[in-house]
Amino acid sequence: MATAHVFIAVSLDGFIARPDGDIDWLLQRDDPTEDHGYCAFIADKDVIVMGRGSYEKVLTFDTWFYDRPVVVLSEQLAGTPVPKALKGKLRFSNLAPGELMAELARQGMHRVYVDGGQLVQSFLRDGLVADMVITTVPVLIGSGRRLFGALQQDIDLELVSSCSFASGLVQSTYRLTV
Repeated sequence: MATAHVFIAVSLDGFIARPDGDIDWLLQRDDPTEDHGYCAFIADKDVIVMGRGSYEKVLTFDTWFYDRPVVVLSEQLAGTPVPKALKGKLRFSNLAPGELMAELARQGMHRVYVDGGQLVQSFLRDGLVADMVITTVPVLIGSGRRLFGALQQDIDLELVSSCSFASGLVQSTYRLTV
């Protein structure tokens, strides 16, 4: 079976984006000399699964940053054509998270980077997330899109490590306990 892994940033008040999806508060903290562990995190991932909101945000950037296959999980985009510039780099799917993970495993992809607030919430609810790297940015934005949503039951986490960066960001790695 494939395992899902999260690497994401949040504001100190728990938001991953403003209500309109803007992440200017995060990009202002971007330091090209610090990758905040992303390169080490992504090194052993076979595929990236992102939600529609993350995909639409990435499309606003000048560069396609991903060097791994990308699956955009979206009811709305499933069945629509992939933009010409991204053919062979991504595909759209409307499978449920568990079904997608089983399909990816059959394709030989075992370590999956999951990105996007609602998608992370879905994968957590379905018990598919193995671990999460959460980087907290020292800014309060007041409102926006939350990383975590309503749960049917508690999800216990074990702190694996925590570190801080010169930029003021604090990064914690959690393993989900079974």
